[in-house]
Amino acid sequence: MNIIKIPLEMPGIEPGLIVGAVFYFFEAFVRLFIPHCKKDVEGEIVLVTGAANGIGKLIAKELGHHGATLVLWDINSDALDKTAKELKQVLDVRVYAYTCDCSRRSEVYKVAELVKREVGDVSILVNNAGMVTGKYTFVEAPDNLVDRTLRVNVAAHFWTYKALLPAMLQRNHGHLVCVACHGALFAMNALADYCASKSAAVSFAESVALELLVLKKEGIKTTIVCPYLLNTKMFRGCQTKRPSFLPILDQRYVAKQIVDAILQEKMYLLLPSSLHFLVALKSLMPAKLGIIFVNFIGGMDLMDHFRGDPVPIISYKKPQRQRNDSVSDPQTTLIYYN
Repeated sequence: MNIIKIPLEMPGIEPGLIVGAVFYFFEAFVRLFIPHCKKDVEGEIVLVTGAANGIGKLIAKELGHHGATLVLWDINSDALDKTAKELKQVLDVRVYAYTCDCSRRSEVYKVAELVKREVGDVSILVNNAGMVTGKYTFVEAPDNLVDRTLRVNVAAHFWTYKALLPAMLQRNHGHLVCVACHGALFAMNALADYCASKSAAVSFAESVALELLVLKKEGIKTTIVCPYLLNTKMFRGCQTKRPSFLPILDQRYVAKQIVDAILQEKMYLLLPSSLHFLVALKSLMPAKLGIIFVNFIGGMDLMDHFRGDPVPIISYKKPQRQRNDSVSDPQTTLIYYN
């Protein structure tokens, strides 16, 4: 009987590629049953943007339960004050809060310097702040809202990385978390600027992750999160066409899953898990069939019943105030205006 041998060295294919493919597919399969050991984040300094409400507040709370020092950023001073006080009451960790408009580069740099002086070097950055313009076609959307969507949802990631990544590089230690959404994976009607900004945020995080590998900074991890709709104010009123396949997600559940992904150092977290199947299916579909498919999962009329908050509450004349940890001594306050 003739035995067919498949040569390891095929034209144009390096042996290392074949070995690596087999090994990492096998590793991924094993991780379905045996997850990574969770790392210890006690004492790590965690900065969460958009932390006054919603998923950002819950992520911060979950990380606080694991012993991390919390640095909260948000543009809404009043809500941020309330959240900081609440977390200080329920958590046995240090909590700091800073009013910051992450879409403004100079403001990000100033507040980041303040954090370095008063708290220390941030070792876990969670880029969570985001906004959606609301119920508009792209042509109808006001230019200032489109511009702000791009600045909050993606440009802010540039500036937080620029401000905080150098300290991580020096120590070869850190974790970068990008909270995007399903709109980064699939185009949705009436969400052109939002989907574009989230896709850009994911590509940016992936590109910097590759830079870190080339620089041999394996101690700095990246986690990219793409959840479906959450039951938050941001997409209030939006409905899902296929609740058994793409359910509206509970924000507390999602926050726990995000923190679990950070602790296990997962590169990607797609929620629900059916998104993995949809991404694979999308790449195999003809373009016209893809449009039918998007309509089937609700991408054409997702925003028809939108009643969410299209723009964050902003007090442009309210001074930026540094809120001290309840344990720390009062320090010099930096005052400037949004």
